[in-house]
Amino acid sequence: MAPMTQLDDDLDGRHLRRERNREAVVDALLELYGEGNLEPSANEIAERAGSSPRSLFRYFDDVDDLCSEAIRRQENRVRHLVDVAVSPTASLADRIAALIDSRVALFEAIDSVGQVARIRAPFQPLIAAELAQSRTFLRNQVKKLFAAELGELDAAGATALLSAVDVLCSFEAYRLMRDAQGHSRTRATAVMQQSVAALLGHVSVH
Repeated sequence: MAPMTQLDDDLDGRHLRRERNREAVVDALLELYGEGNLEPSANEIAERAGSSPRSLFRYFDDVDDLCSEAIRRQENRVRHLVDVAVSPTASLADRIAALIDSRVALFEAIDSVGQVARIRAPFQPLIAAELAQSRTFLRNQVKKLFAAELGELDAAGATALLSAVDVLCSFEAYRLMRDAQGHSRTRATAVMQQSVAALLGHVSVH
């Protein structure tokens, strides 16, 4: 193996600095999102990151590219919250509680970044595709968790029930309760659990 040269050291150093600066910009954007600023300017992002507006675009193609990276970063941070720690054979009450607890923890963690993703999805195909993939995963999670109850219905009934439960357990429904209706996290959790239980409780599993 050839020895490292000064040029190699310089290139490695520049690469590390670039990555650190890039991460600082993404962290700055996520901080601004977390403070409720869902559409910060380049000046605001740069100031928070300790750089200049012009330098932002040394690391990202444009604001959309930066926004996409911030969304991916936050999604990776909260990915572990997606899993529901309960068996599909557990009692209906236990499955409902586990699902809602998992969703609330996930939605609180993704919070403002989830809102930004939904705002930008109509204009950014990559974010739209990732959001659609996430929604499909969460819907299938509900389908597997309540397979026994859904299996008691005909195809049309099962589809309707799955759709209703999926909506009640969605980020959009949760944020509506938290933001528009003013429910606390505890109250919103209770409403979701009671609503899902009311829907699934009408299905008699033999």
